[in-house]
Amino acid sequence: MQTILELGFYLLLVLFFSQRTTPATQQVDLFDSLVSLIAITLSVGLARRYLDRRSLKSLGLDIHQGLVLNLLVGFLLAGGLMGGIYIVEWQMGWLEVQGYAWEQVTGTTILGELSYGLLIFGLLPSWQEELTDRGYWLQNIKEGLNIAWGISLTSAIFAGRHLLNPHASSLSTAIIFLAGLWLAYSYFVTRQLWLSLGIHAGWNFFEGLVFGFPVSGLTTFHLIEQKNSGPDWITGGSFGPEAGLVGIVAISLGFLFVYYWGQLCRRGLWAGKNTIS
Repeated sequence: MQTILELGFYLLLVLFFSQRTTPATQQVDLFDSLVSLIAITLSVGLARRYLDRRSLKSLGLDIHQGLVLNLLVGFLLAGGLMGGIYIVEWQMGWLEVQGYAWEQVTGTTILGELSYGLLIFGLLPSWQEELTDRGYWLQNIKEGLNIAWGISLTSAIFAGRHLLNPHASSLSTAIIFLAGLWLAYSYFVTRQLWLSLGIHAGWNFFEGLVFGFPVSGLTTFHLIEQKNSGPDWITGGSFGPEAGLVGIVAISLGFLFVYYWGQLCRRGLWAGKNTIS
């Protein structure tokens, strides 16, 4: 039902606003992302309220003292993991730096491109996919079946979203499934979506816009212009690190970090229990 509502809202919004947009590529991308954001948020909110008889906040969107901290920790964790991938590939001779954005364009242009990229590749897709995959679907499947089915099915859906991306493969699909397990684990450790939101947004942002890797087969503006020549099964090749061994190692380290972060949370360093109504 939530998916039907989402599709309906999306089509209505596209029809309503289609004559009010210009054909510029960035504007079309932004328009499509914003329409998807509105459609998904409305459909999940209505389904949660009128079908589940619960609030949207109950999915793990409490406004509390730990909100910003968990977002920031997740974002920086992803950045650290991606930085580690970059350093390893550079040290192994699999990555050649060919230039930097500030050698070609102004600081104002860089700031604008980074802001746009953070929105399109980071904040909007992470909100949409975490709200549905780790939010509405995972939690409803868990309650209707069990936690194992909830995590497995939503991780499969998450992996399936990327099947049609350029250069997708069976290996990339398997590793993105693993990433789905990691994001689900991040939710269950904190019982909130903020950590997984930060991880998801940070992974895409640092992967593409900072270090210049493809983001699941997609290219974007980047600060570092680099050429990757390592074995595809290790580096991920044209799909990006989440299609290679480096992605598996990074996600495994991410699991470990989230485990220890959960230990700190339970010792009171995360103020999630102090919610603001």
